[in-house]
Amino acid sequence: MYELDHKKEASCDSINDDVTPSQTQSTITLHRDGKCEDNLKYDPFQHRNVAHPTSTLGSFCHLLKSSLGSGLFAMPAAFKHAGLIPGCLGSFLVGFIATHCVHILVRTSRELCEEFRVPSLSYTDTCETAFSHGPKRVRQYSRHVRYFADFAMAGVCIGGTSVYVSFVSSSLKDIFDSFFPDYKLGYTAYCALILLPLILITQFRYLKFLVPFSIAANMCLVVTFLITFYYIFTHIPAKFESALSVSAQEWPLFVSTVLFAMEGINVVMPVENEMAKPQHFLGCPGVLNATMILVTLLYTAIGATGYLAYGDQVLGSVTLNLPQHEIFALIAKCLVAVAVFFTYCLQMYAPMDIIWTRMRSRVEEKYHNVAQIVLRTAIVVVTAIAVPDLELLIGVVGAIFFSTLGLLIPIVVETVHKWDRGLGPFKYVLWKNVLLLLFYIVVLCSGCYASISAIVAKYSTHL
Repeated sequence: MYELDHKKEASCDSINDDVTPSQTQSTITLHRDGKCEDNLKYDPFQHRNVAHPTSTLGSFCHLLKSSLGSGLFAMPAAFKHAGLIPGCLGSFLVGFIATHCVHILVRTSRELCEEFRVPSLSYTDTCETAFSHGPKRVRQYSRHVRYFADFAMAGVCIGGTSVYVSFVSSSLKDIFDSFFPDYKLGYTAYCALILLPLILITQFRYLKFLVPFSIAANMCLVVTFLITFYYIFTHIPAKFESALSVSAQEWPLFVSTVLFAMEGINVVMPVENEMAKPQHFLGCPGVLNATMILVTLLYTAIGATGYLAYGDQVLGSVTLNLPQHEIFALIAKCLVAVAVFFTYCLQMYAPMDIIWTRMRSRVEEKYHNVAQIVLRTAIVVVTAIAVPDLELLIGVVGAIFFSTLGLLIPIVVETVHKWDRGLGPFKYVLWKNVLLLLFYIVVLCSGCYASISAIVAKYSTHL
């Protein structure tokens, strides 16, 4: 975390170029206008000192894995709430918007790094710095913005990984019920069974050491994807019975699910900050564009074909619709459970890093290791407490947390950062972000209402 000390009579001589992202107490002294008066352009990439840098391919695998999780196989259920035509068009639209919001967040972070001469900024550092050196009337809210971003990140952590626990537990239950029909355990029992392995895998503290897990998870997903496509195509009827479009009242559930599926913004800044060649992250083709194009195509394909195959009978994950006693179907269910299990530790990385950054100064150094173990264990236990209905849980998490972290915060941060630095011809940045803000409000309100109403309606019938 970098604290930008806004002093009137300071000079740029106090800036230390050897600051690393791992340092939590770094002070950068600035001139009255918040900028350094050095004619030499500062390149943050040349001053990054990452202990364990990640290769471009490794970064691609991390970003791909963060977007290809349980959400991939939830896409047919999302199409059930939109229909084929709105589903296909909506998937590309949401994919474009999600990618754009990641772009503007990373660009804003890099511009702030150049302007204030720091090697890198985390997600929350970017938010606070943009506000603390934005228009004067919003500077007083910079710390509150950091807290809000931390809260959103924690929400994504708890909500998103709760979905992963629910997904893995449901998959394991489906698998073991097939092999041992006379000894069926409840959903809660499977949550308890995977708790210890989850605690162990979240103890890795560097992204570099998670690359093998991301590669293994991606390989599992590829095989699962091929097997699932095989069963989907063999079940597509000669005469399509799936709706081309459904009532617009159900569209918010579709958008919320797609946002949850595609958004990996909580790992974007850690991945970009720890790249050996961060200049390969943006641009064309770039790690981000290549990842999101592939993700959007895969999600649209499996969403449309899965909905065609199973129609309104499709479950929260299409893998749960696969035959229960066929060997290839069981292999697919096992592999996707393994893939999502490995994704869990990657999704936990960014929130864990943020929380520990806040805590480490309050813990004696000799207890740092123990404190991290306790912290990671506690958060894993919390995520094991989830709504067992996968489809409805995905809708709530996508509508509230992923839309806030992936849409609201990036567009507000870019607007504040550009406000005094230029909003472009005809202030197009402002008008563009106003439209995105309206889209966020619609997703938040309608998605929450639709998801919570569905949860209440479902569980009230069991009371």
